[in-house]
Amino acid sequence: MTVLERFLKYVSFETTSDEHSTSVPSTACQKVLGAAIAEEMRAMGLENAHMDEMGYVYGWLPASEGQEDAPVIGLIAHMDTSPAVSGKDIKAKVVHYEGGDIVLNDKESISLSAYPFLAKYAGQDIVVTDGTTLLGSDDKAGMAEILSCVEYLLENPQVAHGRIAICFTPDEEIGSGADHFDIPKFGAEFAYTVDGGELGELEYENFNGASADFTIHGLNIHPGSAKNKMKNAVLLMAELISMFPAAETPAHTEGYEGFYHVCDIKGDESLAEMHMIIRDHDREKFEQRKAFVRDLTDYLSRRWGEGTLELRLKDSYYNMREKIEPHMYIIDRAQSAMKTCGVTPEVCAIRGGTDGARLSFEGLPCPNLSTGGANFHGIHEFIPVPSMEKMVEVLMELVKA
Repeated sequence: MTVLERFLKYVSFETTSDEHSTSVPSTACQKVLGAAIAEEMRAMGLENAHMDEMGYVYGWLPASEGQEDAPVIGLIAHMDTSPAVSGKDIKAKVVHYEGGDIVLNDKESISLSAYPFLAKYAGQDIVVTDGTTLLGSDDKAGMAEILSCVEYLLENPQVAHGRIAICFTPDEEIGSGADHFDIPKFGAEFAYTVDGGELGELEYENFNGASADFTIHGLNIHPGSAKNKMKNAVLLMAELISMFPAAETPAHTEGYEGFYHVCDIKGDESLAEMHMIIRDHDREKFEQRKAFVRDLTDYLSRRWGEGTLELRLKDSYYNMREKIEPHMYIIDRAQSAMKTCGVTPEVCAIRGGTDGARLSFEGLPCPNLSTGGANFHGIHEFIPVPSMEKMVEVLMELVKA
């Protein structure tokens, strides 16, 4: 099976995660794909391929003869797709790109605009959506690339490699992918998540992340007699939002600049709720951002009345750089593999987080590699087929003894 065939097969499964769920995994559909992947891995001949009760899929490729003492390398990807856009009934299609806009859905007049970076893919086959869902290359491309690499190694036993540990996780998109990851069972000395962007990206820095959930308790009075009595929770929420720095949002920041991001709001005059995320690469600035949120909450609670505003502030993950830097040989190894395969490494900081960030803090150094995709979490998501094929080569080179 080619990497493209695998990818198209995997995106046909709906695996949207749900940040409001209390189940593990957050959606049952993830286990449907997990079971299919575990069966595929068993059929390939991987050792102890299975899905555990939490929805994590594990498998191991034994070391080739004479390489039993080589370091165990882990390869990790996630099965879920972002809840930001529908991942149900994905209708992926392969188009041969020759430039200009790509019509995704003629009936709905939806096109993939010719972004400046799209021009470099002229002459290549590109997998796109039909404009009604995301594509799912984040991170089913990573899954397809990992298993295509393993299949090649199984079919070519002359290629020397150490033991390779594989895991596909649920719920990465909602920050829970590492919650039930069994590091001792996994048994890797170090690992790589294959969960990045365009071909060549190599990342060992990520945001420090936290979530802030606000609840405002209002007082609803009939509008006809509300003067000096009503406390409209929706308007109070609007006031709260207005007090965050307008220029410190994702739409106005880049590189190492942090932000506050309002994800969703719901409510009425009596009760309003807001979910926000806080991000910064610098740990000190990250703590300052959280302190600002707490101070703002205290100020508005005094102004509006005790009990009006509630805050639940929770750290999600931290910048893995401090945990990777003592093990820079794994970055050197990835750069060398890319260069050998004719790929120019681009070391950059993730403006987001990965399972690898959590795992690095729990004792498994785990930087992130590209998959080749772009425009994740939206209807304009796409991935060039040659990028997926090249990443399979990179992974094969990466795990060679």
